Amino acid sequence: MSENENLIDENQAQEVAQAAETTLPQTPKAPKTAHDDFDWSINKRNHVEYEADVTKKYLEEYENTLTSIKDNEIVKGIVKVISGGDVVLDINYKSDGIISLSEFRDIQDLKVGDYVDVYVESQEDARGQLVLSRKKAKLLIAWDTIVDSFNNGTIIKGTVISKTKGGLIVDAYGLETFLPGSQIDIKPIIDYDAYVGKTMEFKVVKINETIKNAVVSHKALIESDIAEQREHIIAGLEKGQVLEGVVKNITDFGAFMDLGGVDGLLYITDISWGRINHPDEVLQMNDKINVVVLDFDENKKRISLGLKQLTPHPWEVLAMDISEGSTVKGKIVNVEDYGAFLEVSPGVEGLIHVSEVSWSNQPVAARDFFKLDQEYEAKVVTIDRDDRKMSLSLKQLQEDPWSDIEANYPVNSRHTGVVKNLTPYGVFVEINNGIGGMVHISDLSWTKRFSHPSEFTKVGDNIEIVILEIDKENRKLSLGHKQIEENPWDAFESVFPIGSYHEATIIRKDDKGATVQLPYGLEAFAPIKHLKKEDGSTAEQEETLTVKVIEFNRDDKRILVSHQRYLEDIKKEADNLIRREKDSADTESRAAVKSQQGKIERTTLGDIDAFSQLKQQFDEAGEKALVEAKAKIATKEADAAVEAPVAEAKVDVPATEVVEEAPVVEDVVEIADVKASDETTTEDVAEETANDIAESSDEKAPSDDVAEA
Repeated sequence: MSENENLIDENQAQEVAQAAETTLPQTPKAPKTAHDDFDWSINKRNHVEYEADVTKKYLEEYENTLTSIKDNEIVKGIVKVISGGDVVLDINYKSDGIISLSEFRDIQDLKVGDYVDVYVESQEDARGQLVLSRKKAKLLIAWDTIVDSFNNGTIIKGTVISKTKGGLIVDAYGLETFLPGSQIDIKPIIDYDAYVGKTMEFKVVKINETIKNAVVSHKALIESDIAEQREHIIAGLEKGQVLEGVVKNITDFGAFMDLGGVDGLLYITDISWGRINHPDEVLQMNDKINVVVLDFDENKKRISLGLKQLTPHPWEVLAMDISEGSTVKGKIVNVEDYGAFLEVSPGVEGLIHVSEVSWSNQPVAARDFFKLDQEYEAKVVTIDRDDRKMSLSLKQLQEDPWSDIEANYPVNSRHTGVVKNLTPYGVFVEINNGIGGMVHISDLSWTKRFSHPSEFTKVGDNIEIVILEIDKENRKLSLGHKQIEENPWDAFESVFPIGSYHEATIIRKDDKGATVQLPYGLEAFAPIKHLKKEDGSTAEQEETLTVKVIEFNRDDKRILVSHQRYLEDIKKEADNLIRREKDSADTESRAAVKSQQGKIERTTLGDIDAFSQLKQQFDEAGEKALVEAKAKIATKEADAAVEAPVAEAKVDVPATEVVEEAPVVEDVVEIADVKASDETTTEDVAEETANDIAESSDEKAPSDDVAEA
């Protein structure tokens, strides 16, 4: 509301009051009553009674002078009074509003008479007062401005007030908005604190009506500013054109250049003629360099740049003294399976093939032999300046040792070499630089068989060898290790004849059988069925057994042994001994029985106890015969073991136990003569006793017990 409008409203109010005083009739004053303590005339002194139609007319005229307001709208108010931290505002309504002075902090010098925007929260609260808000008015006005900027693309201003996760908080006309870190500038920003307190221009890129929140961008303004510059630059681009740019970002595959409003990509392969592993080996952030335009796409706005193209190709300026047969120096810049590339100068490389590393015929693993950045001196084998190719050699800088191989390394000569490689079929040994050969796995030992050479040696070990054969044309040597000792198999044939018994320890075992170690470190093989033990189980690894040699092959250096055959031989021998002793014991027992029967028939046996003792003595005689038979078996077993060539055979027959001596048969006869003194015994008793003795002799014959043993 303007000052002129206020003056008009005040003049109208004065005219209305004057008209009321002149036109309305005066009402006589009421008399004061004596009993009335309060002077009622004070209240009624200026009281004028109006007719209803007149009152209505003047009320309508008064209300027309007031501003029509509604709740939840923004109106303008004039500052009437500033006092005690409050501000009284006149919005030309029937009552004034009061707002806290703290809501006017954005106004530096607030004074009476200033016009401000306020928000009508309520025309009348519970106490009948007008409720206004300066803060809500600011927020609504700011939100309307932000929405307009979003819809129409207009620019707003704001002040960065703080840093938050992922960006900054911007105060835009009193409303807090979010500025993401990626929208601060076209280049990556690391230090967000540097922007706190700055006033900047923004574009609104996103709004949320529900929560009255917005996202702003300063980068969008920059991009829109440089859009015209980009179009202008692209329109004037030409291949081969040299431009000045600034390195704005470095990646593994190249660097992005700012060409003054338009970006271009400088690939890593176009940075240097030489090999580099990463662009930061040559470039740094914010470097200002000249680049050449290699290619561009107007539609996709892509520009390919080059740096190395500003200098001549190194092959074009390569020194002419580098030719076939000359020597060059450089460092390894790349390693492949087939060889390594030696960089003679930046951009000029030569290949050292694996065949040109050593005079030796042993294959060279390039990735194990060469290392990046290693320096070498090499001989130029071939060079092609047109195709920009060069082959190099390391071995040709040294004399070929194979030229006089027969003189330096004759057949049957002994040497010491270094194990360089292991294969399933042999060991590669280097005797001297460029001279080496292979020891076949069968030539490692006379007595042991190896499933792999790693069981015998390892890479880097020193090993003694004998030159077996020279193939100068193919640059090969056949070597042997076991030949440094005499062949022991000539002597083994007499030590381990077929049928001999030996102690053996199982050192390896599989489904087919087991490898056992015999005396003198000799190894033999036992088929799985020949490992059965006496209890029916199969012998296990590291178990020691007595075995029988069942095959000896000197030419193939093979020995077959059997523990089962050994057990069969022992059982057969025991059976033979038992059978012979049984026959001998039976003969002796029958003679003794017959002799006793004759004596008993001539003896009167009246004492039953004496007869029982006689029977017991006869039983003991039979047991003694059994013990003697077992003892004879044990004696023959021991004699057979002593006669064995190497290992003593063990007979698992419990015949060596010490048995208490039993009385012989002759003693039984004497005892019977002493005890048979009772003349009252009848001939019938004597005959029955003889029969019992005969039956007892048959039951206790030693053959049965020996057979059970």
